[in-house]
Amino acid sequence: MREKFSASMIAVAIAGVAVSTVILVSITRSGAQAPATSATLPAQALKTAWGEPDLQGIWTVETDTPFQRLPKYADQEFFTEAQRAELDRTRTEVLGRDQRAERGTERDVSGSYNSVFVVMKRVGVRTSLIVDPPNGRMPPLTPAAQKTAAAEREFRLALLQSTETCKNKEAACSGGKYDPARSPRFTDPPPRYNVARMNRNDGPEDSSLPERCLTGGLPEFGSNNGSLRRIVQTPGGIAIFYDVGQGQGFQRNIVMNGSPHLPASIRQWYGDSRGHWEGNTLVVDVTNFSPKTDYQGSRENLHLVERWTRTGPATLEYVVIIEDPSVWTKSWTVKQEFTTQSNQENRFYSEPRCIEGNYGLPGIIHGRRTEEHAFAEGRGPDPATRDSMKGGFIFDDDPLR
Repeated sequence: MREKFSASMIAVAIAGVAVSTVILVSITRSGAQAPATSATLPAQALKTAWGEPDLQGIWTVETDTPFQRLPKYADQEFFTEAQRAELDRTRTEVLGRDQRAERGTERDVSGSYNSVFVVMKRVGVRTSLIVDPPNGRMPPLTPAAQKTAAAEREFRLALLQSTETCKNKEAACSGGKYDPARSPRFTDPPPRYNVARMNRNDGPEDSSLPERCLTGGLPEFGSNNGSLRRIVQTPGGIAIFYDVGQGQGFQRNIVMNGSPHLPASIRQWYGDSRGHWEGNTLVVDVTNFSPKTDYQGSRENLHLVERWTRTGPATLEYVVIIEDPSVWTKSWTVKQEFTTQSNQENRFYSEPRCIEGNYGLPGIIHGRRTEEHAFAEGRGPDPATRDSMKGGFIFDDDPLR
């Protein structure tokens, strides 16, 4: 295991204490090599009492599929059955490991969460969630977006330069350098509104959105600890509750009355969703995102076109076109398949119930002030030499990463 500053994985670690067993979800069905083409249900099937296509229910993804296609699979869209079996076998072995760093080191403590706290599902049939471009990978960033990403990366590396992470040349410091002196940029503001962890705790804004009980928002493709979507329809309205993360879930309402988007001056965390029906497919146009949200570098200019289609009594297809001309050189498309869950057995309280930002975050900030006070009195190390970005984990030897 190697620690990395990933907001989603940090969220996994925060609530890991509530999990007591490793779950390897069995989802394979009779060994098909590639999925049959999804066929839209007959127009008369699965309708609401008022005649609209019925998308209601609790839905989840039952397989693990890489977001982007790994280079080793090149233009291969689907795994073979033999590849899936081998990947499942290898990943099961990864789950059984409990690798620790040298006892007593900072890295050992920050990596205290292990495979017990991770859900690994069976490998899906597709080699990537991205279906366009055909190579299964996000399109290149624009020159302006590359410049912005480099500035943010440079800033975070500067705050790490005096830590053990850079001294040991760990992956989190890739592209940076070790310098035992505190970075002259340690008190600088970030290049733009911060949404991810940084090696500083001067205030809540130095922490990631999940740690502040906020959310990464749309589009949402699920997190490592599993996720659910609950769709509720009424005449003229649709609501979706996303039970994701460790209490950072959120509710979105889709306006279905044909009215235009909100004025450009009004920005929202989850954007402004306007939907309509095209046959049995719900088409949702989403704009007006806040500049404080971030998806892969895209902020207020993010534009989504979602298509939700009931493809069977227990299946739902989700296809979303993602575009932002200021960030990517072209639009790109992601596809997910959901399976219905028992409403009775999967009841949940549909309200975000994050507590980390209410309890944990003040403790983190107070702890950093205490360390600074001790250092000023000649007790303990300079807090700038400690990597406070650690605490999450990933499995570097997971073959799907």
